[in-house]
Amino acid sequence: MPSIFTRIIQGEIPCYKIAESEDFFSFLDINPLKKGHALVVPKKEVDYIFELDHQTYLDHFAFAKKVAKAIQQVIPCNRIGLSVVGLEVPHAHIHLIPIDDAGDTDFSNQRVSLTRSEFEEIAAMIFSAFQKLN
Repeated sequence: MPSIFTRIIQGEIPCYKIAESEDFFSFLDINPLKKGHALVVPKKEVDYIFELDHQTYLDHFAFAKKVAKAIQQVIPCNRIGLSVVGLEVPHAHIHLIPIDDAGDTDFSNQRVSLTRSEFEEIAAMIFSAFQKLN
C-alpha cells in the first residue's frame, strides 16, 4: 500500500506543492510548527532515510537545501531548521522549519493554524522563489 506521501506525489491527495524535481517533491506541512514548515521527500518510496542509497541520500539533502533557501527568501526567520524524525509516515522525509530559536523545532509545540488561502499564498511565494533558484 502506497504511503500518504506517495499518494500526494501521485496527485491522489491534494497538497500545497512548493518544489519538484525528477526525483524529489516538497510541500507545506498541513499541521505546521511555523508558517512555511515544509516536507521534502524522495519520489521513490523508502521507509527510513538511512536506507536510501548513498547518491539519493546526498541528492535529497541537496534538494532540501534549495527548498530551504527558497523558504528563507519569503518567510521572515533567522534560519531554516532541519529535522528528520521519520516515525509518523513510512516514507523518508525531511522537515524544513523556519526558526528564530532552537525551541521552534520542538514537535510538542502548539501548531500554527492557517487558512487555505494562507497556505496557497505561502506555497505560491515559495514555489516562485524556488523556480528562480534553478
